[in-house]
Amino acid sequence: MKLSARDAGAYFRKPDPDAAGCLIYGEDTVRVGQFRAGLVSALLGPDADEEMRLTRLTAAELRSDNALLLDAVKAVGFFPGPRAVQVDQATDGLTPIFEAALSDWQPGDAQIIVTAGVLAKKSSLRKLFEGAKSAYVAAVYDDPPGRAEIEELLQGAGVSNVDRAAMTDLETLARTLSAGDFRQTIDKLGLYKRGDATPVSPEDLEAVAPLSREAELDDILHATAETASAAIGPILSRLKAQGVAPVTLCIAALRHFRALHAAACHPGGAEAGLSAQRPPVFGPRRDRLKRQLSRWGRPQLETAISMLVETDLALRSSTAAPQMAMMERTLIRLAMLPPRRGR
Repeated sequence: MKLSARDAGAYFRKPDPDAAGCLIYGEDTVRVGQFRAGLVSALLGPDADEEMRLTRLTAAELRSDNALLLDAVKAVGFFPGPRAVQVDQATDGLTPIFEAALSDWQPGDAQIIVTAGVLAKKSSLRKLFEGAKSAYVAAVYDDPPGRAEIEELLQGAGVSNVDRAAMTDLETLARTLSAGDFRQTIDKLGLYKRGDATPVSPEDLEAVAPLSREAELDDILHATAETASAAIGPILSRLKAQGVAPVTLCIAALRHFRALHAAACHPGGAEAGLSAQRPPVFGPRRDRLKRQLSRWGRPQLETAISMLVETDLALRSSTAAPQMAMMERTLIRLAMLPPRRGR
């Protein structure tokens, strides 16, 4: 029986205990594995491994012993409760083995939980499970998780209270990160908010979301963009002591000013431009970049990018000039570009 995308989510949360099995397939092996893990957990409970009610087989093992799957399905466990046999990365070449196991399956036998990669419409394995009355098939697509799936992940991580702005940021992050990285971020958020009953805010999300650049460079980039030229020297000395190379600093500065320029050029305005960043910008950092944009016009940002490109080329040349001094001079010149407030 084929499950739609909506029905699949409900089925994984509350699977049929009397089914013979389920095939989950898709290109994203991480998401397929996540859905399989959720299905097995809902079907067998948290103690399946300790009670030896879950048998894991590989595709290679089934190829070398055709009777292995049926033996595992029919085996009688030492502990009461539902049982399952899990086979990952199955292929059409194993279809006859699964066909034999499904045809001999009886109520009380272990369920057959199978994962596979991309299966074409003509796939024999897919057709087998779709045609079986007591088995289910679910396709996992590469679409980013929607609101319902995000809320389900949050619930699983113990997070039940998210404000509207943070949920919007989570939906943006889900469209940017891979499934595995997004789930890891949700898990980190659950740990971060443990014992904290206040709603999740954009600031909380910023604390756990993956950063787009080296954190130790933030201070000097913000100081430059906020025209705090007096702060550049001391921060630069600290970065030099930490071993940050001038070329690395120049690349980070280019990335920062190009991000500001892209936001300034966005037809929807600075707010929409920052939301369109990849990876997206969250919480206090987004507010800080908005304040920086209020200081810089498009011509000034374009001038800043040109200056940084010239500096990057000079740093990569055979010049004998001190490189960190060149970088400091460029950053101070950048900080002097916008008009100072209060003039």
